[in-house]
This record gives sequence, structure tokens and C-alpha cells, in this order.
Amino acid sequence: MDHIQLKQGRVLRLNLPYHLSITCTYLNSQLPGIPDPLAFYQDYLLLVSWRRQLMAGLANERGDYAGKITWFVVMSCMMAAVGGILFGYDIGISGGVSSMESFLKKFFPSVYTKMENDTKISNYCKFDSQLLTVFTSSLYAAGIVASFFASSITRSYGRKPTILAGGISFLVGSAIGGAALDVYMLIIARLLLGIGVGFANQSIPLYLSEMAPMNYRGAFNTGYQVTLDLGILFAGLVNYGSQKIKSGWGWRLSLALAAAPAFVLTLGALFLPDTPNSLIQRTNDQEKAKVMLQKIRGTMDVQEELDDIIEASRASTVTENSFKEIPKRKYRPQLAMAIALPFFQQLTGINVIGFYAPILFRTLGFAESASLLSTVLSGVVGTASTVIAMLVVDKFGRRALFMFGGIQMLVSHLIIGIILALHLKDHGDLEKGYAYFVLVLVYIFAAGFGLSWGPLGWLVPSEIFQMEIRSAGMSIFVAVSFFFTFAVAQTFLAMLCSFKSGIFFFFGAWVALMTAFVYWLLPETGNIPIEKMDQIWKDHWFWSKFVVD
Repeated sequence: MDHIQLKQGRVLRLNLPYHLSITCTYLNSQLPGIPDPLAFYQDYLLLVSWRRQLMAGLANERGDYAGKITWFVVMSCMMAAVGGILFGYDIGISGGVSSMESFLKKFFPSVYTKMENDTKISNYCKFDSQLLTVFTSSLYAAGIVASFFASSITRSYGRKPTILAGGISFLVGSAIGGAALDVYMLIIARLLLGIGVGFANQSIPLYLSEMAPMNYRGAFNTGYQVTLDLGILFAGLVNYGSQKIKSGWGWRLSLALAAAPAFVLTLGALFLPDTPNSLIQRTNDQEKAKVMLQKIRGTMDVQEELDDIIEASRASTVTENSFKEIPKRKYRPQLAMAIALPFFQQLTGINVIGFYAPILFRTLGFAESASLLSTVLSGVVGTASTVIAMLVVDKFGRRALFMFGGIQMLVSHLIIGIILALHLKDHGDLEKGYAYFVLVLVYIFAAGFGLSWGPLGWLVPSEIFQMEIRSAGMSIFVAVSFFFTFAVAQTFLAMLCSFKSGIFFFFGAWVALMTAFVYWLLPETGNIPIEKMDQIWKDHWFWSKFVVD
């Protein structure tokens, strides 16, 4: 069906591309002038109802596999997602300790002197130190390199060994960080943590997407972002408590406690089952993969899903080097998303909040303890919104959450920028009323990110790659993510000093651009089998030009 008769007496020709949003062209108009608003609304409801029926039929056409959520797959995915706690903890802990006076005195005395004694320096420039930003951003530089090594291990040996290697690297890095005697030991610790993050982020989203049932893949994979937010929240709580240790060694506790989730991930990785997709790809042991698939789906009727995995694996066997394969024209949409999605995710401005929230709140005039507590509350908001996204992402789809969260973040950026431009000058604190209003807007921004680019920025890339380019695609995604995270982390304090309140307009412009990108160029990936995802590009108004059968 490519047309539908509406109540107004008009015939609509429907253009239903990739994402099944409704774009319409009026044909054979019998009613001149502007349509009656009530009739137009009735037409809209009719179209929405028809779209729901079409999506249900499309899901059945593309394969609705048998199976259910089992405790086996839930426990396996929960164990793998502990890597998200580690990543979130490392994001949150660095910004917290960077605002602790005892930490600054020991490792960054020039920053401490500017903060306490220099009355002439601008509010926006007190924390501008390249060495301080190297401490934060070195983790991501190491992650860039590690993600490419992780790709080879994931493809050749499976997802499980890659997760295990990440856990071990986390353990060693947290031990060195807690025992650091100088800034060089701190940076070595961050580099080791970056290797762990690179390995974990390359393998865990893939693991979750391959283990999860098709209709719940969004919820399972979004769970990774939930654990990441929990890690940020945990880091905030630890920083808030350790800052109160009067002898000044609280920062050591903050850095060393990363060992706790690292130990859980390392131990748990030893017992993780491998995914059926990985078993077929590496060993072609169809019987073993079938037994594993039956176990994780809770049913004996898995032949249809197994056949799709086998077919995808056969297509991937002709590819000797997935990094040479992915630049080909037929994979242009996936390569574009592997670069664009992490690029945009880092330019939402969220890592400014994650890395430097305590510093940002101190810039606004909050005391040390209050700034850390405000960061904790930001973590609570982010975690709660991500849980909501996990519950609704498979019902409403990825695109709807991207759009809603994007608009929410854009409005927050613009209002914060206006308030700071008008009321926070180079010297003196922001008035208390405005400071608390900005704090609320930061929480609204964090909620928007938690509903959209936070979880979906990891979910969508883990869904869209065919098996033959999957490990390379995820490695490119992780490397681009780390590169721009590194760039933002390394330049933010200098940009804050130069742009001042304009920094929020800068990120707001990027949020507007990425929201338009999603609207026009990102297909809906929900409720589609992962091994049949190539169809969305063939149905897309733009990407179909590149994809050929």
C-alpha cells in the first residue's frame, strides 16, 4: 500500500522510508485552502494507527524469533555490563579529585595557587592547566590505540577474552593510581585505565547486542549506559565522602576504589559464556552454537535465528580484513554512523559535565563540598533518565528518544549560556538564585542526555554492523569516541577560559546539528534482527544510493 484515503476526502501518497516516519504528499485535492484543523488531526491519528500496523507487519516479515528473556542471559549481561560501572567511575572520579584542594596542592600547585590567591584571574580561567587536562584526557588517548588491538582479539578469540583483558588492565591501573607519588604515576595509571576502557567498550556493547533477544535488545544494551551512569554516581559519592577526610589522603581512596568493580569484571569474565554469533564466526561449530542459543533463548525452537547467524557468518568469511572491507561503498552508511555518532555524542557537552562538573560548579561559586554534592545529584538524574530510556526504547524507538532528548539538551545549553553571559562576569560569584537555576538546568540537560545520546550513542552502533565488519566497525566507533572525548577533555578548560559563557552556545549549536542529522539520516533500528539490519539502509531515501544487493 502506497496511499491511503483520509477523512478530509484527500488521497495521501505515503513516503515511508527507513524509519517509517510519515511524510505525505497531498494528491487530487478536493478541498481548496487550509484544511480544517479538527479533520487534519483526525487524519493524523489515522496515519499513526496505520503506521503501527505497518511496523508490526514489518517486524514479522523481517523475522520475529522465538524465545524469551532467561535468567541465564540476564545474569551474563549484568556481569558484562559491570564494565560500564568502571568506565563511568573513571569519568566521574577524575573531575572530582581535580577539584580537591589536597590533590591540587600535591600534583598541580600552580592551579591551587590561582584558585586560592589570584584575585585578578577570570572566573572562567582559574582551572586552565594543560597538565591537569592531560591527567583527565590521557585515559582516552590510550583507549584509542587499545580499541584497534581489541578488534583483532574480539574477532579471533571472541568477546569474552577481550572483556577479561580489559578487567585486568583496570585492576593494575587503579592500584598505581591509588599509590601515585607524582604526576607521572598518575598519568601512567590513567593510561592503563584507558587500555581497559578501550577493550571493554569495544567488546561489551557487542556482547550485549548479540546475547539479547531481538525485541529487548534496546533495553539490554541501554543497561550498559545505566551501569555507566551508576559508575559516575558512585564516583560522585566516593569523592564527596573522601573529600571530608581531614588528613588529605581522600583522593587516594577515590582513585584506588576503581579496583572493586575491576575485580568483579575480571572474575566474572572467566565465567561468561561466548555468544552464538562469535562461536559460529570463530569455530563454525553449529551444534555448540545451537545449544548456547537454546540456553540463552529458553526454547528449543531457535533454528530460524541460527540460520540467520550462519548465513551472516558465511558472508563474513570472504572478508580477510574487516578494516579493508568497511571503506567499500556498500558499507558507506555503517562507516558514516561509526564516525558521526561518537563525534556528535562527545559534542553534546556531556563529558564537560562528567569530567569537570565539580570544577564548573566551583566556577559558579559553589564551595568544594557543595560542588561535589551537586555532582552526585547530577549523577542521580542521569541514572534515573537512562533507566527510563531502557524501559521505553523498544516501545517508542531510537529516533523518538534522540529527538526528544536533543531538544531538551539544546534548550538547556541556550538558557545556561544566556544566564552566564548576563550574570557571571570575570570576577565575583554568580548570584545564588541564578547559580541554583543553572544547577537545575544542568540536571535537565543530564536528563536529556540520559534519555537519548547517552544510551543510544552506544546502542545504535552495536546494532548496525554486519558480521563481516562488526569488530572493525565497533573499533572505529570506540576510537572516534575516544579521540573526540580526548579532544574535548584536553581543550575544554582552555575553551572555557576563551569562550566564557559562549561555550554553552558552542555545544548548543552542535546539539542542533546532530538532532537534524538524526532526523534526516539515521534509520530506525528497533525491533529488527541484528543479522538483517542491512535492510534499513536499502529502504532509506539517501543511503539506498550506496547499498546494492
